[in-house]
Amino acid sequence: MVVKINSSGLLGMEAFGITVETDISRGITAFDIVGLPDASIKESRDRVRSAMRNCGLTFPTQRIVVNLAPADVKKVGSLYDLPILISIMLASGQLDNDLSSSAFIGELSLSGDVNPVNGVLPMAIQAKKMGCRNFFVPENNAKEGAVVQGLNVYPVRNLEELILHLKGIKPLIPAKPADPSNAHSRYEIDFSDVRGQTQAKRALEIAACGGHNVLLIGTPGTGKSMLAKRVPTILPEMTFDEMIETSKIHSVAGLLSQDCSLISERPFRSPHHTVSPAGLTGGGTIPHPGEISLAHNGVLFLDELPEFSRNTMEVLRQPIEDGKVTISRVNATLSYPCSIMLIAAMNPCPCGYYGTSKCTCSPKAVANYLAKVSGPLLDRLDLHVEVPSVDFKELSSLKKGESSAEIKKRVDKVRAVQNYRFRGTNITCNARITPGLLNKMCPLSDDAMEFMKNQYELLGLSARAYDKLLKVARTIADIDESEVIKRNHIFEAVQFRNLDRKYWR
Repeated sequence: MVVKINSSGLLGMEAFGITVETDISRGITAFDIVGLPDASIKESRDRVRSAMRNCGLTFPTQRIVVNLAPADVKKVGSLYDLPILISIMLASGQLDNDLSSSAFIGELSLSGDVNPVNGVLPMAIQAKKMGCRNFFVPENNAKEGAVVQGLNVYPVRNLEELILHLKGIKPLIPAKPADPSNAHSRYEIDFSDVRGQTQAKRALEIAACGGHNVLLIGTPGTGKSMLAKRVPTILPEMTFDEMIETSKIHSVAGLLSQDCSLISERPFRSPHHTVSPAGLTGGGTIPHPGEISLAHNGVLFLDELPEFSRNTMEVLRQPIEDGKVTISRVNATLSYPCSIMLIAAMNPCPCGYYGTSKCTCSPKAVANYLAKVSGPLLDRLDLHVEVPSVDFKELSSLKKGESSAEIKKRVDKVRAVQNYRFRGTNITCNARITPGLLNKMCPLSDDAMEFMKNQYELLGLSARAYDKLLKVARTIADIDESEVIKRNHIFEAVQFRNLDRKYWR
């Protein structure tokens, strides 16, 4: 008799249904697993055999064939240990439950403990789609899976607990789902810690209001990193859909802690400049999400931008535009979302003191340093912000600056205007306005149109730079509660677009 148990697998960020089929027959004692398993699954034979014996269960001394269907899809990981063991127990008559509405995942230790696995959240979503009512997962993954409503997620610590539950002796208690309404962002840092830098704060507020990318450039110690790290504190609260999508990525990457069921704070990722292109965008034989996807719905901060390798910087170009990164391998082509705010920081020259008496760099050294940042990448950064040195009076002042909470109120107000404007579309903020809707969403007054024409010709802007300038002006107009973009809005947007002309002549 063939026994079938429901399980799930991962392909990129999405899960797919797996049926574990087991047949026990007479013949030479053997234990075979088929269905395109990788090496870790083939090793399940030893883990399952030892776990059963060490837990006092009987391992059949017959011919066992386990098939992971569909058989034409590569299976990866150790999460099939638990469903394989349960299917063997059913096929050998040690269990007689009807488990057609249940699904199982989990890695077994030799002693019978159930170890955590990656990607439980998307697999829990898939289990519900398959019509399962019960989902048995490792105890450390239970809070993660319990987010899915309408699915009983049972935390399994070891085989003994699971067997007692299935036999009705000592039922397990389903994990409680998280309540996202109780999740509030709490940050230990605040914009009130920043002294001076009024212009840079204004630029970052505009960026937060419209979801724009930013380049911060200035001498060492002026507060570029300090400013960038505080941007998440003024971004709007995540919606439930954003929490789910972000949590799925972190679940697949194995970065969700056992105490965290949902990521409720916008991610802030700051990879070191030695990161590889694959580390930034994702990769591997079976591609895993990289830093740019782990920052989805949050902020990706690249400090010391020219120190990143040229290849690493250039792989950012397409994901920034598309909001997703596609990784192609022989085995699969996978896409991960990466809707991010990119904030980059850099010095103006190798020594960092360009334009001051401290600078020791030759003009050629400065040019070579700045040339590390290509024009196409620079073109994709909406606001170029100079961060000057802070004078002693501001630095030593005991007066606190404006808090993140006060700035966030204004950001939330502007985002509410954008949410109303873009209702019924997939656009989430001004930075994501599609080319087809740009003219409709960004009406200009007559004098603003004339001024824009003059600046376009004077600065020699590209078509992309024109679009970016218009979107930033749209955000500034929203801050001023103006439906029509006026001349002063274009003027301020241009002020945040001319540093590439100052440094990259």
